[in-house]
Amino acid sequence: MKKIVFIAIVAILFTACSENTKKTGENAEQATEATEATDIEEIAVVDFEKAAASFVGKEVKIKGIVDHVCKHGGKKLLLVGDGASLHAYAEERIDEEVVGSEIILAGIVEEKRIDEATCLQMEEDCMNSHKEGVKTDDEMEATKHQVEFYRDSMKTAGVEHLSFYSVKYVSHEIVEQKKLEE
Repeated sequence: MKKIVFIAIVAILFTACSENTKKTGENAEQATEATEATDIEEIAVVDFEKAAASFVGKEVKIKGIVDHVCKHGGKKLLLVGDGASLHAYAEERIDEEVVGSEIILAGIVEEKRIDEATCLQMEEDCMNSHKEGVKTDDEMEATKHQVEFYRDSMKTAGVEHLSFYSVKYVSHEIVEQKKLEE
């Protein structure tokens, strides 16, 4: 149980406010048009991790409270609810005024997979960056530990890859506006 919690924490840290976002190859407008003819599944924030695998590449709606919008560009937000959280990434800046508000977020579920090939690539990139003087010895050690953690996690779980899920922001509607401080 401790390893699962630790994996979840690492997943959140791994995706939080990162500069890289995975492209799905399908823009939000196309995804919205494709799903308008069908009902869009609504998922609770607390159920997202369990259900995400079955919705990869599909649009979903998730109701929760905006905990924060990333200060580094404003293109990422953290949605929380019932002790769980998830990250959504946008192509455009998200208005920081939604922080604290309950919203229904519409977005495309994305998956980032970490497998042995990814671990090998991370090691190679790290060594090259270190040789070029871009990464310090401490950063190289941190990457080694991260890769070791991924490999141990895959071995412990008996899987060939780890999946980390996020949501590509399409739109939102405010359910309850945050209360202004008096």
